[in-house]
Amino acid sequence: MDIGEVRGIIAAVTMLAFLGVGWWAYRPRNRDRFEEDALYPFLDDAEAKEATAPASVAPEAGGEHE
Repeated sequence: MDIGEVRGIIAAVTMLAFLGVGWWAYRPRNRDRFEEDALYPFLDDAEAKEATAPASVAPEAGGEHE
């Protein structure tokens, strides 16, 4: 295997990765998520924290864990 074949394999793998990312990004199933993420820079700080905060879990009756 010479350097030309190695370069060809690397080019093919890179092209497949690029096409895969493009396919994933433009799938209709991801549209809502990406539209919501596109508005993230325009949110206020309080809204941004609320959007990224995990769901709160009710504390247990026994108090804090040691």
